[in-house]
Amino acid sequence: METVRTGNRSKAAGPLVGACGLAAVGLASQASSGFVALAPPAGRAASAAATSTEPSASQPAVAASVDAVGSAHSPAGQASVPATALAAVAAAGATLSAAGSRRRRAAGTRAAALTARRVSPDEFQDVCEQTGITLSRYLIEMSKRGIIDSDLASIFNSIREASKVIAKLVNTAPLKQAELLGLEGEINVQGEDQKKLDVITNDVFKRALQYTGKLGTLASEEEDAPVAGSNASEVLPVLSDTFAETGKYVCVFDPLDGSSNVDAGIPVGTIFGVFREPDPEVCELPEDLTNLNAEEAQCLAGALQPGKALVASGYVLYSASTELVLTIGRGVIGFTLDASIGEFVLTRPSIKIPARGKIYSLNQANINDWDEPMQKYVKAVRSGAGETGKPYSLRYIGSMVGDIHRTLLYGGIFAYPADTKNKDGKLRLLYEGAPMSMIMEQAGGKAVTGFTRVLDIPPVKVHQRVPVILGSPDDVDECQKYYFESNDAALRQSCEARLKTA
Repeated sequence: METVRTGNRSKAAGPLVGACGLAAVGLASQASSGFVALAPPAGRAASAAATSTEPSASQPAVAASVDAVGSAHSPAGQASVPATALAAVAAAGATLSAAGSRRRRAAGTRAAALTARRVSPDEFQDVCEQTGITLSRYLIEMSKRGIIDSDLASIFNSIREASKVIAKLVNTAPLKQAELLGLEGEINVQGEDQKKLDVITNDVFKRALQYTGKLGTLASEEEDAPVAGSNASEVLPVLSDTFAETGKYVCVFDPLDGSSNVDAGIPVGTIFGVFREPDPEVCELPEDLTNLNAEEAQCLAGALQPGKALVASGYVLYSASTELVLTIGRGVIGFTLDASIGEFVLTRPSIKIPARGKIYSLNQANINDWDEPMQKYVKAVRSGAGETGKPYSLRYIGSMVGDIHRTLLYGGIFAYPADTKNKDGKLRLLYEGAPMSMIMEQAGGKAVTGFTRVLDIPPVKVHQRVPVILGSPDDVDECQKYYFESNDAALRQSCEARLKTA
C-alpha cells in the first residue's frame, strides 16, 4: 500500500455560482421525493408586493377617493370634505391595511414553516433552479460556515472528480473488455487476484487525491502499505510559500468495491474515509514493516486510527444512477450525478434509516459456518419467529456499497459475519467497515461486530479484517441479543480482543 504526501499545489475549481443568470432564490425541501424544489422566500415576496408600483385590484377605489379629497382641499375649492368621501377613504384604507396584514401573517406563517423543517441545504440563497444544489455549491457553503476547512473541501472535490471518471469506466467496461475487464495478472497483499479495473480505478483515485496537496497519508485496499512522500511536479512548480501545504489529513479508500461484479453489470462502488493526521511530518516506510523505528511507526499510525476518529466518510454507488452519499459528522446526505451538466446534485438532503426493516442481507450460503448467535438470529427472522412476528426477505447483491445503500433507504440489516474459514470476517476494517459504520450511525442506525461497536476498534494493521452487522437500530439490537445471550466465552473473548491495540 502506498501512502502519499502530496507536493502539487492547486486551487480547487469551484462552480460558477449563479452562472445560469436566472432569478432563482430560496428553496424548500419536498419530503415525499427527497428532491429539492425552488421557491421565492416569503419575506422577499411580501417586500416586493409592498413596494410594487403596479396597481392592484383594490387600488382604483382608493385613487378615486384620494382624488375627491384632493379636490376638496384644493385652493380653488373651499368646501368641506364630504362625509361620504372620508368614509370611502377610511373604508379603502382599512381594506388595504387588512390585506397587508393578511399578507404579512401569511408570509410569517410560511417563513415559520420553512424554519421549522429547515436543514442546512434549505438555507442556501440564490440557487440556480436549473441545477439545484450541486456538491460543489454544498462544499462552498460548508466552508463559509466553518463546518469544514478549505483542505477538506479540496479533498472532497478530488473525490468528486475521481468518482465521475470511475463511473465512466464502469459504464464503458463492457464496450472495452480487453482493456478494462478480466484479471491484471497480479496478486494484491491480501492474496486476491487484482482485476484490471481495480488497478485502473485505484490509480485514478490515488492521483486525484495526490493532486490536492492536502493529504499527509493515503491508504488503499489495492496497495501494500502506507508510505508518505512528495508528489511534487516539475510541470506545476511551487509558486510561493502560500502553496507550501503541509497535508493534515489521512484518506483511506476502496476504489472499486465489488469489482468482480462489473462483468455482469451488477452495482459496484467506491468507499472512502478521512481522518486527521496526528503528525504531518513527511515520513517513509520500508517494504518490510516488521521492524519499524519510532518515527516509521508514528507514520504508520497516521492511517491506523479507530473509526470514531473519522472526520468524514462516504461511498459512491455506480448503478442505474451514480449516487454519492456523504457524512461530515452532521447527518447523511446524498447526491446524484447529473450527466447532462457533469455535476453531483443534492437529491437526498437528509438520509435517515428506518428504525426497523423487513430485509436481511448476507450470504446465507455460509450459514452453517457462522457463529451460533448469527445462525439463530437469521433462522428466527426468516421464519417469522423474530420480534416483529413477520418473516424477513433475503436480499443480497454481493457488493457492500449496493447492499448498504438499499439498507440505508429501506431499513433492515446487512452483515458479513465471521465463519469457520474467516475468523474475522472478510471486510476490511479501515476502509470498508469503519467508513460504512460511521455513515450508518450518522443516519440513525447501528454498527457492531457482535458484542462490540465497530467504530471503537483500533486497527493494528492496514488490511485488518472485521465481522460487521450494520443496519436499522431495532434490527441490530435484536441480532445483538443473541450474542449477549450466548454462553460461548471464546466468542466473546475474541470479539472483545479487537478493542485492544496490541
